Amino acid sequence: MSRSANSRALAPRRHEEILRRLAAEGSVSIAELSAHFDVSRETIRRDMKLLADRGQLDVVHGGATLFEPIEPALVHGSEENATAKAAIGLKAAELVKDGMVVFLDSGTTTLAVAHALDGLRDLTVCTTGLAIALHMCRQPRARVHMLGGEIDPAEEAAVGLDALEAIGRFRVDIAFLGGGGLSPDGEVTDFTRNGAEQRSRMIAMAGKAYFVLDSSKFGRLTPLRIPGFHQAAGVIVDAPPAPTISEALERKGPRVIVATR
Repeated sequence: MSRSANSRALAPRRHEEILRRLAAEGSVSIAELSAHFDVSRETIRRDMKLLADRGQLDVVHGGATLFEPIEPALVHGSEENATAKAAIGLKAAELVKDGMVVFLDSGTTTLAVAHALDGLRDLTVCTTGLAIALHMCRQPRARVHMLGGEIDPAEEAAVGLDALEAIGRFRVDIAFLGGGGLSPDGEVTDFTRNGAEQRSRMIAMAGKAYFVLDSSKFGRLTPLRIPGFHQAAGVIVDAPPAPTISEALERKGPRVIVATR
């Protein structure tokens, strides 16, 4: 049997192994799979395209990642639960003092935090979010650092290795982080591997880190864990989660902080 015929015959087994690796590792590379299966990279690309067409993975440069639900785009997300997010923003701002170095994650709830910081003096704000950087740079007593990287057009934010490296350059007093969901067992989870890694890095770097999550995130299941999420100081919410979620979360470490509307 020729190599091409053999490749066709083994295609279902390759597809199963690609999906198994994705479930275990979150991503796979074309080069590694080509070597593992002893087939051409073009064959692996065809496999990935077929699996992507079925909605089983997302093709990225050089490989593939888990197919993930898409977080609502910034322009739509800003319209959802606007009152709740404003309340969370005000509660978060109570934790910030003049002269602090503040990290603001990308997202609509952290944008509400940015608006609530108006009036504080001598802040240094680091952010991956374009809308947040634009708002804060218009404040007369704030210095703004936009953390570099590839811009995700849906999130309007910097992502990837460059953003991760930039995070490590700053001494941050307090960080406010988004998240994809607050699971029924009390874990803050994420939509993307990039987001999970960036939030994990900031929790480790900041003096204190807080997640800011509106009640639409309660009980939501998203695919990826945020490593070290339990080291965050707290989760700021607009309404109390179900007691089982709150108790599970606080057993893991972060306290629940409820903002009043």
